[in-house]
Amino acid sequence: MEPTVSFFSGFTPNDLLFLGEAALRTLWISVLSISIGTVLGVAFGWILFEGKWAAALTIAPVLDIFRSVPLIIQLVLFYNFAPIIGLNFGPFASGVVILTVYTAALVANVARGGIEAVDTPMRRAARSLGMSYWQDLRHVVLPIGGRAVFPAWVGVALGVMKDSALVSVLGYVELLKASQILMTRTQEPFLILSIAGAFYFALSYPISRYAAFLEKRWIQ
Repeated sequence: MEPTVSFFSGFTPNDLLFLGEAALRTLWISVLSISIGTVLGVAFGWILFEGKWAAALTIAPVLDIFRSVPLIIQLVLFYNFAPIIGLNFGPFASGVVILTVYTAALVANVARGGIEAVDTPMRRAARSLGMSYWQDLRHVVLPIGGRAVFPAWVGVALGVMKDSALVSVLGYVELLKASQILMTRTQEPFLILSIAGAFYFALSYPISRYAAFLEKRWIQ
């Protein structure tokens, strides 16, 4: 009698639930980092635009470092050296800090580009109508510049969501780390990575589709 071949026998419904919980952790750390990083990035972008030479000598080099150094190196360095200065952050907090700063560094240039996308004559016209500087930013620069750079920001957000997988090197059990744990136990990499990829797709695709929907509404 020929031996029976059993496929995926080591994978259970509890493992699927484990991956689902890890996907929620991925979503949570991504939402926190992208939200806070976007706010900081817009502020840094405004400083880069208004500060000119002063910003180029101070903030710009720091942002360039975070954009240039591989994210995994930033995560490992911060997690290991933060305790030396009294910051006893766990894997989640360390991941949020680095992903936030990394997002802010990327968004800063996007935000500066959005401000530069608004023509100077248009801003002068707004000021001539009696708008204050901050009203000009809120009612003219933000709507026009935001539309111009919105696709770039969506790209940054989706990239950071995928890069959040690197937090697994710190021991935070997000989707990639959970996949590695299950692959070690079940020895079924194809199935587990396929499910993990489906979860990443389920997290990213609605964002890209909703972004496309918003772009269409703005164009009309």
